[in-house]
Amino acid sequence: MSNPVRITIYNHKGGVGKTTLAVNIAFALSSLGKSVLLIDSDPQCNLTSYLLSDDVVDDLLDHSNDGNGRTIWSAVKPVIDGIGPARLVKLTEIEDVALLPGDIRLSEFEEFLGDAWADGFKRRMGALRATSSISYLISSLASQRDFDFVFYDTGPNIGPLNRVLLLDSDFFIVPVACDLFSTRALATLGQTVKKWIIDAETIDAIAPDDAMALNGRPEFLGYIPQRFKVYGRAMTREADSYHKTIKSRVHKDISSVLRKIDRKLAPPRSVDPVIGKVQDLASIVQAAQRQGVPIWNCSAPSGRARLKKIAEKSFFQIAKYIVRATDDRGSS
Repeated sequence: MSNPVRITIYNHKGGVGKTTLAVNIAFALSSLGKSVLLIDSDPQCNLTSYLLSDDVVDDLLDHSNDGNGRTIWSAVKPVIDGIGPARLVKLTEIEDVALLPGDIRLSEFEEFLGDAWADGFKRRMGALRATSSISYLISSLASQRDFDFVFYDTGPNIGPLNRVLLLDSDFFIVPVACDLFSTRALATLGQTVKKWIIDAETIDAIAPDDAMALNGRPEFLGYIPQRFKVYGRAMTREADSYHKTIKSRVHKDISSVLRKIDRKLAPPRSVDPVIGKVQDLASIVQAAQRQGVPIWNCSAPSGRARLKKIAEKSFFQIAKYIVRATDDRGSS
């Protein structure tokens, strides 16, 4: 039975490039021979809109309530309706990457999860099944196909949905833009994840033995600085200054916070957990999004060939890092 590595790309601040990272990392891993499942778990459906044309997205959303619906809402609707566990749906294939499309109705499931989480402290089996329903869904999908990696693309918030996704993950990655607001946002990220882990441990300790539990202990794999300007081959002075600040805040506000729970949850101060860096790639990012392809495969304006090569090198380095860092959690 496949046991894919589950990774959440998470930052509760918006505009840090989570979706772009998810898509391009997935295709880089695929090129390295890894089987990847992308989960669009953001009600805004940015990941789905990146990879699929508007007419296909519209068709998926128009029929997601049907018995043969193919979105993440189609899968979890039986849970909300109280008629059973999450339903297996047919995945959408984009070249060698599989996608579970997003759905704007997922916001309804998020509200449902908020109540279910509270009821989990009361040992209510229905609530416990609800909070673990997406985890159950992914396990069921993985039992039918040997995925190496599952990536959750999340919305920019600290809501109930992101909580269960983080707690279902083996690892999480934090994308950060090199600017003041992204740097400040790190201050609360570690504390949020810490509280989620502690709450999950409490629920697991009091839950009935036959209740399906979430993993509950996601490890901080590292951070990825993005959208910084370069001068020659190096960061500009301003971007470099922000990167140094980000590095310091990551240690203070994420690694050190999680290591107080368990030293295995984050690297020590002596290690800079930077997974890779993605510079400002100008208009080729938008071109890739319009065409639904990884950045290095887009038909970009003339003069952008160098940026495409830079993008390819950056994302393949990130993919290789992820493979190495998660090797002991791979399929079995």
